[in-house]
Amino acid sequence: MREYNTLSVFDGMSGGQQSLKEANIKVNTYYSSEIKPISIDVTQYNFPDTIQLGNILNWKEWSVDWSSIDLFIGGSPCQGFSIAGKKLNFEDERSKLFFVYLDILNHIKQLNPNVKFLLENVKMPDEIADKIDELLGVQRVFLNSRNFTGMIRKRYYWTNIPILPYEEKDINIEDLIEDIPFDRSLDYLLSKTKYEPSMSGDGIITINPRDNNGKQTWQRGRVYDIKGKCPTICASLHDLNITKDHNTYRKLTQTEEETFQGFPKGYTRIATRLQAGEMLGDGWNVKTIAHIFKGLNT
Repeated sequence: MREYNTLSVFDGMSGGQQSLKEANIKVNTYYSSEIKPISIDVTQYNFPDTIQLGNILNWKEWSVDWSSIDLFIGGSPCQGFSIAGKKLNFEDERSKLFFVYLDILNHIKQLNPNVKFLLENVKMPDEIADKIDELLGVQRVFLNSRNFTGMIRKRYYWTNIPILPYEEKDINIEDLIEDIPFDRSLDYLLSKTKYEPSMSGDGIITINPRDNNGKQTWQRGRVYDIKGKCPTICASLHDLNITKDHNTYRKLTQTEEETFQGFPKGYTRIATRLQAGEMLGDGWNVKTIAHIFKGLNT
């Protein structure tokens, strides 16, 4: 079986490496570019042979055999993209990181034209995504992680790896959570919001979608029925409120958040609750990425 020399930028806690493991793709050398200390610590805890390279902005100084890179992956921040005459905003510090990814990819392609690559990012306006299509030379693919781990996570993927067919799955919150009591009263939250269970088009059941003035409930006050789908876990809101009987509730645990993002239980055990939630919210959905990586064997 082929072994891949992999370079991952914006690597976080190495969801890419865990996805390769999940897909049974052999890794020879794994280079990681990451700057957050806790993310690096979690990576090294789970994959001690990872070679850490540091800040992506210093890529020209890295000691890497560029011609040996078989797989180049990453998910750059795209919040700064804007359109002006069908051009991306080159001046925004966040969107600049995409162009660093592009520079590295083009550099590798000069030495290894057959390099496989993957870029992940959020859904964005078509005119921005179309420009990224043009720059990367591939058509974006839309995948929702609800079909892989049951959590709603809508993302675009740009890759030259063939994406295999997959079966749409019907996974609800109750299918993946642990057997832990719902021991907090909902009285306080429901005193501020309207009890009006409703299901979104994505299958998320919110029991209190609006406050008493009819405005959308603030995120931390929303409570989700476990018979519905899991909303997107994000860095700023990961410990979701869940209920079974609409009288009591509890929050998702750290290991449950790992499960909904496709990581093995205990992957973030060396991090605090807050650190783990932020990393998981910012990270890749492992089972979704693993499905993409399975195309490397075709």
